[in-house]
Amino acid sequence: MLQTELIYYQKTKSQIKRSIIPSIIIKFTFEKIKYKYKLYKMKITVVGAGAVGASCAEYIAIKNFASEVVIVDIKESYAEGKAMDLMQTASLNGFDTKITGSTNDYTKTANSTIAVITSGIPRKPGMTREELIGINAGMVKTVSENIIKYSPEAVIIVVSNPMDTMTYLAHKATGLPRNQIIGMGGALDSARFKYRLSEALGAPASDVDGMVIGGHSDTGMIPLTRLATRNSVPVTEFLSEEKLNEVAKATMVGGATLTGMLGTSAWYAPGAAVSAMVQAIACDTKKIFPCSTLLNGEYGLNDICIGVPVVLGKNGIEKIVEIELSAEEKEKFANSAAAVKKTNSLIES
Repeated sequence: MLQTELIYYQKTKSQIKRSIIPSIIIKFTFEKIKYKYKLYKMKITVVGAGAVGASCAEYIAIKNFASEVVIVDIKESYAEGKAMDLMQTASLNGFDTKITGSTNDYTKTANSTIAVITSGIPRKPGMTREELIGINAGMVKTVSENIIKYSPEAVIIVVSNPMDTMTYLAHKATGLPRNQIIGMGGALDSARFKYRLSEALGAPASDVDGMVIGGHSDTGMIPLTRLATRNSVPVTEFLSEEKLNEVAKATMVGGATLTGMLGTSAWYAPGAAVSAMVQAIACDTKKIFPCSTLLNGEYGLNDICIGVPVVLGKNGIEKIVEIELSAEEKEKFANSAAAVKKTNSLIES
């Protein structure tokens, strides 16, 4: 195909003008090559080769914007095996990203642009995210320190639960600027919210927009039903208050619902949520995602990581977006923040 397009490219200007479609193809092809080349030298590290980490690595590779994805795990040969398995899909899925694995050797992650932390144990049926803190805190602290040892400029995305507290712990352990450490929860919760909305509306998810803020917990998240839309039309035009309350409740226990059905934490949607955030940062798209971020006065809060809308770009968090909340939403947000601070106290004691 490229050879044919180059032949067209070598035609005279008058011939090109008479051949509009080939000229468009040539322009598109060369712009695409230029775009891919601009993004080519980029390494993404994913720590944790479990279901979420492997799904995240797969989605990043398939999107084909990074030159390399490094998967790290403490289990001998596990990350290497996952990497090999994924690389054997490259010709089938049409990606050029190189995926490698490493057993706890962080030198392989050196000069990463972005690092994702999925380390820790997943939830089992009946467990809350907060119950994981005793085991996961030590892992997240060690991993964070190892990442910045070899990639001090990397943007870190925390997935491990309890996610808001683990994001806060990563800040305390590394001392990095707040734009460099981001918690994933809100992107996943919002995707689940949009799924439930589309289900209630009988509409495709691509037609729905909505956001979840607050803590990433079954009781702390706040689906903003008031601001949700279907193709710019408020969903309140289509759904009753009672139905919207049902949607919000189903969203809040979305993770627990899947844990009960699967016997462990979900992995496809979490992996996809992380990959969307990674792509926004890597490609400097300036997209808005609700993410857990360290607040310094925004929303009236200080020294806490909690989910709020942010603009993501090459520097990580480019801007924290403060939206006007209703009195009810403010009360829920304050309660959510209090619960997160209570969990934070467990790692400070």
